[in-house]
Order: sequence, then structure tokens, then C-alpha cells
Amino acid sequence: MSYSVRIKRSAAKELARIPHHDRQRVVKAIDRLGERPLAGRPLRGELQGLRRVRVGDYRIVYEVIDDSLVVLVVRVAHRREVYRQR
Repeated sequence: MSYSVRIKRSAAKELARIPHHDRQRVVKAIDRLGERPLAGRPLRGELQGLRRVRVGDYRIVYEVIDDSLVVLVVRVAHRREVYRQR
């Protein structure tokens, strides 16, 4: 069973700012989330309920919505910035 992958508009903007070579790797990782939505590590604290996948120096923060079989990408950013509040 595969999940559909959706990307929030804010995450898409963050993705567009990543250098091309790294962006390609991040996009491939996002595509794989449809097949393996629980591949990422669960987050704790204020971000509880979200998961993250590491791609080099970048992190993909996402939510798995089992009811509708959706993986929602919430944030894509460099590791030093991704967990900071906006």
C-alpha cells in the first residue's frame, strides 16, 4: 500500500532554495516516503507527532496521516535551522 506525498507550500519554497545537487537528493528521499512512510525517526517535544528523514545536511520533517494515506511534508531545511521555531 503506498501513500500519496503532499508538500506544504512553505516547504516547497524551502526546497527551492536548496542548491540543485542537494535538492535532487532531497526530492528522491521525499518520493521514497510514499512507499516507506515510517522510514524517518519520530520527533519529540514540541514536534511530537512528526517524523524526520536525514539527507546529508538537510532534514525533511513530515507527518504521516494514516486515515487518508497521506505523507505531508511540513519542512525541508538545513539541519541547523530545521528545528527552530519560525
